[in-house]
Amino acid sequence: MSIAKYPDVFDALKAEVKEAGLLQRVPIRGSVEMAGVILSMIIVDVLAFNWSHFTSNTWTPYALGFFMAIIFTRAVFISHDILHLQYFKKKSLSFYLSYPFSVLILSYSSSWWDIKHNINHHTWCNIPQKDEDILEMDGAFTIHQKGNRAWLRAIKYFVFWGAMFFMHIAFIWRSYGFVISHKKWGEFGLMLLHWPLIWGPIFYFLPPTDALTVYLTLNFTLSLWLGLGFVPNHFGCEVFEEEESKSLSWMELQMRTSRSLSGGAFSHWFFGGLNTQIEHHLFPKAPRFHLLKVKKITKRFAQKHNIYYFEATPIEAYIQINDVLKKY
Repeated sequence: MSIAKYPDVFDALKAEVKEAGLLQRVPIRGSVEMAGVILSMIIVDVLAFNWSHFTSNTWTPYALGFFMAIIFTRAVFISHDILHLQYFKKKSLSFYLSYPFSVLILSYSSSWWDIKHNINHHTWCNIPQKDEDILEMDGAFTIHQKGNRAWLRAIKYFVFWGAMFFMHIAFIWRSYGFVISHKKWGEFGLMLLHWPLIWGPIFYFLPPTDALTVYLTLNFTLSLWLGLGFVPNHFGCEVFEEEESKSLSWMELQMRTSRSLSGGAFSHWFFGGLNTQIEHHLFPKAPRFHLLKVKKITKRFAQKHNIYYFEATPIEAYIQINDVLKKY
């Protein structure tokens, strides 16, 4: 995809977004959402404690698993937003406030996510030498598709799309690997508390088959939700080598390596704001609650300055990703 070089007009765009009040943090609204997730987890424990009243319904374990998947997904988006300082300005406060959601509810490492996502990915988006996200599938989405594993190319669709169902487990696995290799034992200990705090009541009060059903339903639903939410963001977008990227402005690099998705309020809720990926990368501290308004300003600004704005429907995005995968 050959695109004319973007004019370096980011300061003008930022001034317009700032003047609209869309860069202001949302401590109250964020706190309400945080409290809602914690309250929902308390409701889960109450339901588990009173499980004997629900055992007559075969679908109850699946319903509870799906309900927990919604809670866990919101916890992912909350921890993501907190670590981007969208709720509170102070870095240390935000980091520790992420713990109940990332470390305890999800058993993810906040430290791992902060370095992998906030620092490496956002600074060096789609640059293989820096951004490990674009190296997935043995480099299938990099410039020269450098992967050399023939067995992976032979079953590429099965591996890539099948991995959507194991995203949650993969995040836990990588988190544990990070905290152990970096000797972050305090965070590791808190991550281990996830199992007795979150799953202890489920496996204690529910019959074993019901508890296992809840666990598997949550894992597969949450994983698929995260997978469908994360893969459209940058896969199938432009990729730059490190030296080439240095010639690009912040605005051009972020816009050319990101894809926003069309859709309104429900889409924004489902994707947790990741559907406004261009805007999120241009303004990572802009609260998720404001990003649809930021998107309107950004699209209008791009049109005014004849800047290419990469947007697709979710289905179009998945097709575009699959087309890139075909060439691998």
